[in-house]
Amino acid sequence: MMEFALASAIGALTAGGVYLLLRARSFDVILGLTLLSYATNLLIFSAGRLAVGKPPVLLEGVETTLANYTDPLPQALVLTAIVIAFAMTAVTIVVAMRSRADNRSDHVDAREPEADA
Repeated sequence: MMEFALASAIGALTAGGVYLLLRARSFDVILGLTLLSYATNLLIFSAGRLAVGKPPVLLEGVETTLANYTDPLPQALVLTAIVIAFAMTAVTIVVAMRSRADNRSDHVDAREPEADA
């Protein structure tokens, strides 16, 4: 059941991220990138098997099998991905603010929106 919930969360975050990436406003694109990075982090984290309450490091007196431990590599990769996503978001926000100041519009293609008739 936990696997289904995690897969559903990854799918919902991915769908929301792709939807927001296809929008015309720069803020929506930044939000879409953020949702996609969350989905990617969950996907990497789930690659290390879902194990609750198991240590990622070897303990004395516990047999060294995969059944007794969780994989620390996905945890380290997700931690690194969080830092990279934060930096990427900060740079994207600065570029979007500069584009807004230069073009006087927050549309991604820097064109004025067409007036609805």
